[in-house]
Amino acid sequence: MDNLGMPVETIYAIVALVIVVLVIFMWVLSRYRKCPSDKILVIYGKVGSDKDGQTRSAKCIHGGASFIMPVIQSFQYMDLTPISINVDLRNALSKQNIRVNVPSRFTVGISVEPGVMQNAAERLLGLKMSEIQDLASDIILGQLRLVIATMEIEEINSDRDKFLAEVSHNVEGELKKIGLRLINVNVTDISDVAGYIEALGREAAAKAINDAKKSVAEKDRDGAVGQAHAQRDQRVQVSSADATAIEGENNAKIQVAQSEAARREKEAEALKIATAAEAVQAAKAKEEAYIAEQKAEHGRAELERATQQADVIVRAEIERQQAVISAQAEAEVVRQKAKGDADAIFMRMEAQANGAKEILVKQADGMKELVGAAGNAEDAVKLIVADKLEELMKVQVEAIKNIKIDKVTVWDSGTGDDGKNSTANFISGMMKSVPPLNEVFNQAGMDLPKFLGEVQGETEEDSGKKSA
Repeated sequence: MDNLGMPVETIYAIVALVIVVLVIFMWVLSRYRKCPSDKILVIYGKVGSDKDGQTRSAKCIHGGASFIMPVIQSFQYMDLTPISINVDLRNALSKQNIRVNVPSRFTVGISVEPGVMQNAAERLLGLKMSEIQDLASDIILGQLRLVIATMEIEEINSDRDKFLAEVSHNVEGELKKIGLRLINVNVTDISDVAGYIEALGREAAAKAINDAKKSVAEKDRDGAVGQAHAQRDQRVQVSSADATAIEGENNAKIQVAQSEAARREKEAEALKIATAAEAVQAAKAKEEAYIAEQKAEHGRAELERATQQADVIVRAEIERQQAVISAQAEAEVVRQKAKGDADAIFMRMEAQANGAKEILVKQADGMKELVGAAGNAEDAVKLIVADKLEELMKVQVEAIKNIKIDKVTVWDSGTGDDGKNSTANFISGMMKSVPPLNEVFNQAGMDLPKFLGEVQGETEEDSGKKSA
């Protein structure tokens, strides 16, 4: 017994069973075969039936995979590598009973068409590459002889495309029967035993040479004829041109003589007219020279005057523009400065107004507290007047404090009716020019408090009227 409580024999049996299962599984997996792209997988054995119900001998797969049933199925691969076959056909009888030699090279390979691939599985499976090559070579030789027997040598030699098409058609059909397909046909050279093809070549060459010689002779003839015609035309045209040139020269000489006589006549007449005209023109020239000189002097004077005027006008215009620009600049500076001053004054006045407003608000608050402390407004006024009485008296005295009198001349006439002389009246009148304290209060719209005294000669009724 082990630690799990199982007998050792049971454990061994389980391990052996697992091993057997794994071996079977691996063996089954090994029966799954994949087909490479350059091969055909042929499965033979019991592979089922085709569409017609007939039992198939093999199953061909190209480019896929299949599971190979164990025992009842097996498999092999067929290589799709192209096979090059050198076919050296000798003494093949043509349609004209002339034996020809056709050395050629054919390239074949196993076909992947469904039906043809089935033929390859049935006829080529298990064969070596050399055996397949020999089989295909025999088929190609037979079909090649058959095609040559149906064609003339001229067709085989001249129309190679038709020959190759016939060979491909016949050989392709026969190769499909064993599962092969024709990939390429290359005929290197064609010859015959009797030398017929060589004779045809020599004939064609001779014909080509004769045609070339004939063409050259014709071209030479045409060149000689053309040259003769050209020389004739040249001589005719040269002679005609010479005659025309001589006639033209004679006419030209006559015209030159006539022109020379007319020229001399005209020169004489022109000389006479010119001599007379020279004198007239000389006088006119002098007159015109004097007039031109006078006009030139006048023009110079006008130019000088215009130049001076232009200098003055231009200088004045420049000075005017400079003055305008300077004035505009100064005005702009003044405007900017005024704007700045105005902004400063506005800000200062606004600050002063805000300060005054704050002072008035504080004074109002203080006055409100003072009235509240005094009990009523009249008592509050008394307190304020009592507090400011010294300053009020100082203002009264300051009114005449700074008056400077260098000299006072008094013509004193003695004592007056009131018992005062003129000097005393002068000083008294000066003191009376200062407003009394009660007048100051009246101008402010207030009455002098009674605790400061009453004005002499004023009754209570008058005081009531003033208050009203």
